Amino acid sequence: MRLAGKKVIALVDDEFEDLELWYPVYRVREEGAEVHLAGLEKNKTYIGKYGVPAKAEYSWDELNAADYDGILVPGGWAPDKIRRYSAVLKLVQDFNAAKKPIGQICHAGWVLISAKILEGVTVTSTPGIRDDMENAGAIWKDEAVVTDGHIISARRPPDLPPYGKAFCDALAGE
Repeated sequence: MRLAGKKVIALVDDEFEDLELWYPVYRVREEGAEVHLAGLEKNKTYIGKYGVPAKAEYSWDELNAADYDGILVPGGWAPDKIRRYSAVLKLVQDFNAAKKPIGQICHAGWVLISAKILEGVTVTSTPGIRDDMENAGAIWKDEAVVTDGHIISARRPPDLPPYGKAFCDALAGE
């Protein structure tokens, strides 16, 4: 398993896009990585837009990017909440500074915008936040998956298969 020994954080809050959280989490786990779900409150169960639960094993405050190899930010309405917390923004900024894989899909770009890490970065997202991404200095492309260095982005659920592969490839250093 090419990701054995790797550790990944997946951010959660209520109204995450169910598929955009669980598909990448399972894809990374299938490759052998350990994935920890993290939310504002440790041990709280968050509910996705379509009713799928996700229990946070950790709170954002107790995590350190130095202990992990990558981070996944799901879409849905959760990113608009998640991006309001300084602990999340610091995590994302620390992953960015260390050039560790950051996966974002759909509306998750809002978190990267608030972390102020998109200046000059080529990305994609749901077309609904294209203006937000461009106003943050990103170069936006309407493609299923865009990889710019350590930042892997995708548009929406139909793009999950190539997004999952691209994120795993980045974690594997390929």
